[in-house]
Amino acid sequence: MPEPWTEPDVCDRLTQVILSYRHWTGLDLVASSLTKSLAESVWGAPFALVAHGTEADPLLWYGNRTALELWEMDWIQFSSTPSRLTAEAPLREERARLLSAVTTQGFIQNYNGIRVTKTGRRFLIHTATVWNVLDGQLRTTGQAALFSQWEWLSEKASNSTPTT
Repeated sequence: MPEPWTEPDVCDRLTQVILSYRHWTGLDLVASSLTKSLAESVWGAPFALVAHGTEADPLLWYGNRTALELWEMDWIQFSSTPSRLTAEAPLREERARLLSAVTTQGFIQNYNGIRVTKTGRRFLIHTATVWNVLDGQLRTTGQAALFSQWEWLSEKASNSTPTT
């Protein structure tokens, strides 16, 4: 049975994430590789990459291996989690303002914020880039975030643990 992140629908949407990153930043998310598929390169990358859709309460639909390990979830758990649950309840308003700014501006860079894992562990992400994911007609199909720096915080979240 193939890995979920290699399914054609996921790969197509991941291609949108990668092309949208280039559209907004002018940079390539991963270097091209003739020996690895794009999905495999992103899956095993040393950065966290997450994406959610455009539902009223957006669901995460992608997290690479680094992201899944960081949030302490497997693919099924992660891809059925409302993205708002990745932040503690008191910080969700800040997160909503961030996503609103991304919606308006297309992308932001150098975002820092606290997130919470499934088990309630807290971590601070540093210098994240967050962008609108666009389809071939430049319609927004979701948002994605990329970061490679984070630090664990000592205390657990008191009232917000993502569950599905």
